[in-house]
Amino acid sequence: MVSVGSVVGLLVVVGGHTLITVVVTRFFRIRMNTSWGAAVYAATVTPVVLLVTTLLLTGPLGIGAWLGDRTLALFVVLFFPLGLGYAIDLFWLRSPEEIAEEMDLPDTTDRRRPGRRE
Repeated sequence: MVSVGSVVGLLVVVGGHTLITVVVTRFFRIRMNTSWGAAVYAATVTPVVLLVTTLLLTGPLGIGAWLGDRTLALFVVLFFPLGLGYAIDLFWLRSPEEIAEEMDLPDTTDRRRPGRRE
């Protein structure tokens, strides 16, 4: 029988994984200059981070053991938050370029010091 605590714990893990995916994807989109670099890093690093947090959170607490099938547990805890987090970052949040244009941020590609003459 499934307890209420197990269901709540599983929902907390899924919500936390979705949040982690959104933050990591946004971080790579901001820090990388290429669109493919950010996509590759987000697709390779984010699942590793989610796997580590899954092992740390669900193992000691025994959350999700009642799902029965390993494939279902893997989908619910890893792949569903991964897809949802990517979708939130790409379709719901504004792109980093739009935010930078709106805020009129200075171009940081020039690495010279402001007071230095050449």
